[in-house]
Amino acid sequence: MRHLSKANTAWERIAKALFALAAAVSICAVILICVFLFAGGAPALSTIGPAKFLLGRIWRPSSELYGIFPMVLGSVYVTFGALLIGVPLGILTAAYLSRFAKPRMSKVLAHGIDLLAGIPSVVFGFFGLMVLVPLIRASFHVQGMSLLTASIVLGIMILPTIVSVSKTAMDSVPNSYYEGARALGADHEHAVFCTIMPAASSGVLAAITLGIGRVIGETMAVVMVAGNQPVIPTSMVRGVRTLTANVVLEMGYAADVHRDALIATAVVLFVFVLLINLVVTALKTRSAA
Repeated sequence: MRHLSKANTAWERIAKALFALAAAVSICAVILICVFLFAGGAPALSTIGPAKFLLGRIWRPSSELYGIFPMVLGSVYVTFGALLIGVPLGILTAAYLSRFAKPRMSKVLAHGIDLLAGIPSVVFGFFGLMVLVPLIRASFHVQGMSLLTASIVLGIMILPTIVSVSKTAMDSVPNSYYEGARALGADHEHAVFCTIMPAASSGVLAAITLGIGRVIGETMAVVMVAGNQPVIPTSMVRGVRTLTANVVLEMGYAADVHRDALIATAVVLFVFVLLINLVVTALKTRSAA
């Protein structure tokens, strides 16, 4: 027994050391990424100037004009458009799977949504390029590659994340909440939408946060369908360029200040995502209190 106890203690120490090493590697990776981004982007910000870089309306590296304000707005507009499409559909789908669908139907649909999550982003981009772009071109008599197309494609892409996380949050709500609402006279629909969904609001906020991260960080699908025009978008059916697309399109041939400006663009994107996460975390904390 003593030997078994010593062996178990040794294995526990090894497992603890491995877990600590994994955590340390993860933290070091994040720190190294931050150091690389800020060290690489600082020269561009000092050369161009933070105000000219962030608020400049012209991105023309050949003329040494590095204003990313059109790309910032492009990222904001695409994110907002994708959320307008994906969040309502995702939450309603999660509510149906959690509280309305029969168990067999819910299981089948959940597997289908999981398959949707496994589709590569380039396939979504190809779908948008071959189906949505001609449809929007014929409907609005425009180029077709536009803010609207990108929003639709990204709205579809974030559905699996929002559905799965929101469904998990709704499934975790105690059934006594539902039963109490029914006992007070509420029908099934009112009990779900007025009791279950508010109780699962923290998980739904987490799902929306993950969806925002997916939209902001998406590159390939956006490059294929957004039009990639570095101008301030004036219409939903006009072309737009996001921060991620700006980096990917030009990093292959960029040098000197141009390259540093693209790294600074990645810094802005990083800070943008960080601020969104902080805001959502504060909202979750406030709602929990």
